[in-house]
Amino acid sequence: MEQRYWLMKSEPSVFSIDDLIRLGTAPWEGIRNYQVRNLLRDHMQIGDLAFFYHSSCKEPAIVGIMEITSSAYPDSSALLPNSLYYDPKCTADKLPWLQVDVRIMEKFDTPITLATLRNHTEALAQLPLLKRGNRLSITPVAPFAWDYILGLRSSAVVI
Repeated sequence: MEQRYWLMKSEPSVFSIDDLIRLGTAPWEGIRNYQVRNLLRDHMQIGDLAFFYHSSCKEPAIVGIMEITSSAYPDSSALLPNSLYYDPKCTADKLPWLQVDVRIMEKFDTPITLATLRNHTEALAQLPLLKRGNRLSITPVAPFAWDYILGLRSSAVVI
């Protein structure tokens, strides 16, 4: 089985790396994009690693590393009217949305900011996060880019 790498975005006001540290393992729910759903279903595997990226905040940044601990399974938050991720078009019989479980592995002492990543655009040219118009919440990260980004961090706290 080939090791795969991902970048997974979350708004820290909704679910932050500190929330994941508190929980240890949690469902990565709320995916409401078919392209991302297909990545979860067809490509993401148990044991894959992902950068935890804080988005839509004062300083967007990669803040740590997670491990994928489950295969994709139905995201029942789409059925809950009080959920942020409620989808009124869904029923128990017609539930297209999927989620995976993630486990915290590492929180970086110093986040790797979007500005820092942009300073390395030549080396990270294929990183979807840096491409104009990319708004997907989960994107693949090539092994070279994964290693390069890891080289940008100063130090991390191993959980």
